[in-house]
Amino acid sequence: MDDKSLIKIVSLVAVFVSCLLAVFLLTVRTKNRLANSLFGVFILLNAVDISSWFLNEFLFKYPTVLVFKATTGAIINPVFYLYALALCYSDFQLRPKHLLHLLPFALVNLVLMPRFYVADAAAKRVFLEHFGTTPESTFMLVLGHLQFVFYIVAIFLTLRKYRRAYRENYADTSIITYDWLFQLTVTITVVHAIVILKNTLGFTPYGRLFNGFELLVGLNSTLILSWFILKALYNPALFRSIDSTIAPVEELRVDEPPVATTPPRQPAPAITAQIQRLQAHMAQAEPYLDPELTIQDLANQLNMPVRELSLLINHHLDQHFFDFVNEYRIQKAKRLLKDDSQKSTTVLEILYAVGFNSKSSFNTSFKKHTGLTPTQYRST
Repeated sequence: MDDKSLIKIVSLVAVFVSCLLAVFLLTVRTKNRLANSLFGVFILLNAVDISSWFLNEFLFKYPTVLVFKATTGAIINPVFYLYALALCYSDFQLRPKHLLHLLPFALVNLVLMPRFYVADAAAKRVFLEHFGTTPESTFMLVLGHLQFVFYIVAIFLTLRKYRRAYRENYADTSIITYDWLFQLTVTITVVHAIVILKNTLGFTPYGRLFNGFELLVGLNSTLILSWFILKALYNPALFRSIDSTIAPVEELRVDEPPVATTPPRQPAPAITAQIQRLQAHMAQAEPYLDPELTIQDLANQLNMPVRELSLLINHHLDQHFFDFVNEYRIQKAKRLLKDDSQKSTTVLEILYAVGFNSKSSFNTSFKKHTGLTPTQYRST
């Protein structure tokens, strides 16, 4: 079996798996319906792109369909970006302004209009035969790579803002949405780099290497899609999103009056009183035992505006919300680990009892505060 035949088989499997996963995402009933639908569309668009390895020969008889199919690649990156927004922010909705993301797709088809779409059948076939050397092909290639860079940077910036806001407003350190999107974005970036290298080799005499890289891209696509499915199976509740109106504390401080450059001083009496009230509530009511505690929940308990509480913890106490909450959790865990009446209680039971829901995040936080693992601390 030669490389081209193997590429066709691999790509056919990848497209089949893509369609199955996309149908599932488009039809499953979850609270993340918009995000799942966008991800399903993203996967279908990639399947259309991958299908070129076995479908283009057949579609050469229908040049208009073939070229239009190729231009749908300009929609892939915008859809992935919108998926990232929908996954990160629970209040995200598609609006008319988001149609602006279709401009590259419209521009590519507009560029193809004079010499292809309005040409006769014979001229279309000649255009396709020499497509790789046409200015339109170069334009599509350059625009595609520039578009990819633009949207990948935009996604990383979105993730950076999301992570800051999450750490400042949620006590659960297991940020599965961030981890998933970050891993997915990095993976897509690596695959795109391989595609760039493949396309570059296509302009060189190293045709054998070009075919090898085509096979590599096809295998990667299949493996990545399998990873998608495993991720969905192991994490049926994907994912935790936040309200887009939640801003990092640096943005909240913009509205505060500027402070003169003077030596450090004690907090104002009102701030000190708020801190004491907060600390007393944490010690007496132990709200940190709730693994799903958010800064909104705590603000409601204290009858305090969430913005004010966020500034109090993240600015005046100089801690992220989850660091602040986990400090109390670790202190309680230390007491339980040293309590003779709790000797039969396992470390796993203790971590759940104090509000953690992940062994890895508990061990990381515990070692950060004590320099020891929970087992080591218990035996000292």
